[in-house]
Amino acid sequence: MNVRPDFSKNANQAETAPAFLSVWDMHSYYGESYIVQGISFNVHEGEILALLGRNGAGKTTTLRSIARMDDPQVNHGEIWLDHQPLHLMKSHQASMAGLGLVPEDRCIIPGLTVEENLKLAQIAEPIGWSIERLYDLFPRLGERRMQEGVTLSGGEQQMLAIARALARDIKVLLLDEPYEGLAPVIVDEIEKTLRHIKEQGMTTIIVEQNAVRALQLADRAVILDTGSIVFDGSAAEVLENEALRAEYLAI
Repeated sequence: MNVRPDFSKNANQAETAPAFLSVWDMHSYYGESYIVQGISFNVHEGEILALLGRNGAGKTTTLRSIARMDDPQVNHGEIWLDHQPLHLMKSHQASMAGLGLVPEDRCIIPGLTVEENLKLAQIAEPIGWSIERLYDLFPRLGERRMQEGVTLSGGEQQMLAIARALARDIKVLLLDEPYEGLAPVIVDEIEKTLRHIKEQGMTTIIVEQNAVRALQLADRAVILDTGSIVFDGSAAEVLENEALRAEYLAI
């Protein structure tokens, strides 16, 4: 019988610092499909957590569950952000409580310029970074402020999607595949931006198929396999553990 290596010894270890975002025994479904199967993990204020795994492991489902999107349905478990029970909230309430989701498809609004996309994000409280501060963070967006958002390049659309999230007063930034389809030079630019955001104290969860780049950016890593956590520990340990990467990340 084939026995898989046990990499779960670090899962859910007690941390010295209090958790800022906590997921406890979360179970999520798309219809009858049981995707996230009882996962628990903590994220600490100001850190970057890489949420990794092969395709179909449940990474995007986990992000969408935390953000309280209509799909998937969270049928059991609790999600807490800074002492607020997100599991009792709808998506718009979770957004007001401080969650900023940047989805994989970016969801740039057609017919609106770059600046109009940003202003729309600030139409209601709580308001985050000013538009001028966002242009300082992403100079390309400032140069293209009057250009329709959907006509930007893929990398520029990703910058706009991140800027739009920061235009709200958020506590946790959720990034779903921010590097997908982008040239290495653009990935470098976005990674530099994410490091700057971290220096400002932003807490971030990043889902990324380019696992090495995500691990080089992250403080900690959680690895999913078929909807369950198989590793919870430092990003450096994953980078150093070839067997772990081969088993669950195919790199």
